[in-house]
Parts: sequence; structure tokens; C-alpha cells
Amino acid sequence: MNAVVWAGGTLRDPGEPVIVATDHGFTVGDGVFETLGIDGGVPFALSRHLARLAYSASRMGIAVPDRTTIEGAIREVLDAGQGRLTRMRITVTSGDGPMGSARGDGPPTLVVTALTARRPRVCHAVRAPWSRNERGALTGIKSTSYAENAVMVEYARSKGADEALVANTHGNLCEGTATNVFIERGGELLTPPLASGCLAGITRGLALEWGAQAGLPVRVTAAGELPMSVLDEVIAGRAHLAVTSSLRGVQHVSSLDGHELTPGPLLRRLSATYELRAERDRDPVVPSRR
Repeated sequence: MNAVVWAGGTLRDPGEPVIVATDHGFTVGDGVFETLGIDGGVPFALSRHLARLAYSASRMGIAVPDRTTIEGAIREVLDAGQGRLTRMRITVTSGDGPMGSARGDGPPTLVVTALTARRPRVCHAVRAPWSRNERGALTGIKSTSYAENAVMVEYARSKGADEALVANTHGNLCEGTATNVFIERGGELLTPPLASGCLAGITRGLALEWGAQAGLPVRVTAAGELPMSVLDEVIAGRAHLAVTSSLRGVQHVSSLDGHELTPGPLLRRLSATYELRAERDRDPVVPSRR
């Protein structure tokens, strides 16, 4: 089915213009967003996504429409989708502004879009030749300034892959362009700390919580504990690799830099645990940031 679009206070035709040409989100990428999965008309982890949206906007100094407005827009989109939608994006920009970096003083722009799209079934990854700045102004923010990720995804596609894994400026494993990473090594499940520069992924957080509750040896590493060279161990079969995201869940990486990979047994258990818990709890309680 076509996309369902809500903007400017009402549902819109998918092909209808919904923002002005001078919107700061369009001219300079001055906005934040969230992407989440939908199953049977129910968005997954909505409370957590809205909490992260508010956090990202606060970090950028962008006003966010009140939660009642956002939730009302979401309900209208879901009702219009009649249970067939599978993916939603909530976007907030700083609104109309000048053609430079300085913002205008108008109200923010809110757009909620949803559509039917297949969940990514496999992940083929490559190492990106660029690094993530763990001390940048947008570090840890789900910003619409996504050109850096777009460049890395195109690089991955040129190599026959669909995801690029990136190091931070210290040469440590950080994240993918749209995923967090988990490494199975030495009988543990390891993921880089937020200090590495990675986004605080919703699925990453739930995998840590639910994995620990299930008795799995999962933990956030210390800084520098996972250098980028750990991926050589993955290729050699001495470690295993998975990525996490709202659309992928906990997903085994099928190949890295053209080398086929085998799933790790602990990562298989983590994936199964996540899927079971996600099916039972569609809106997990929001924790304090970690």
C-alpha cells in the first residue's frame, strides 16, 4: 500500500507537499527523527522512541510538539493504515528558517509517515573507511543530518553489502550506519559503550536488559575493549557478530567484507530471547539512560 502521511495537523495525500522550501530540516538537516516497527497496528517500544525523540531534540535545542499532539498523529496514521503498516517514522524539525545555520523563530515541523515494508532478512556488512567522531555535537543524537550515513551506505552497496560498520576516532568499534553491534567472544556478548560515539539504540538497550534477565552473559564493554581489529577475529571464526535495530531486531551478520560468517550460539539465544520478549511486551517501560 502507499504511505500514510500526517503533517500540518491532518492526514495528507502521500504525494502532497507537506513542508515549505525554507524548512530548516530540509535546508540544513536541522531535525530529529525516530523509526519504529509496527505489528498488527501496534508500534513497538513507542514510549522509548518518544523518550529518545525528546532527548535528541533537547540536545539540539529544538522544541518538540507536545506528546498529546504526537500521539494523536500516530493514532490517525495507524487507523488509516488499517493494520497493514509495518514501519513508521516520526520527524521533527526546527521549522521555517533562513538559508543558513541560524534558526528561525517559528514553530517546529512534525511529520509522521508509515508504510508497508519488508523487514530486512539478512545483513551483509563491510568496514567503512571513515570514522565516527565520538565527541561531535551530534554524537548520540538521532538527527536528520544523515548525509554521512548515506555516503557510508552507498559505499557498502558498492561492495555488495547493505550495512557499513564504523570505528570511532580512537580506532575502536563503534556502530553501523543504522545499527548497533554485538560481538560474541570468549563466552560473552559484548557491545560498545555509548562513550564510543554510538547511538543509544532502542533494540540495543532491550537486548542488554532482556539478555541479562535471561541469564545471558551480556555486557557493555569498557572503552577500548573492542578495537576495530576484533572484526578480524570475526572473519577468522574466533568471534561472532550481530547487529541490532528496530527493524532488524538482533540479527546475525551473514558476511563481513565478503567473508561468510557463522552465527554464534549465544547470539542466537539473545536473538530468540529478544523476539520472544518483544512479542509479549509491545511497549517496554522506559529506563533511565545508561
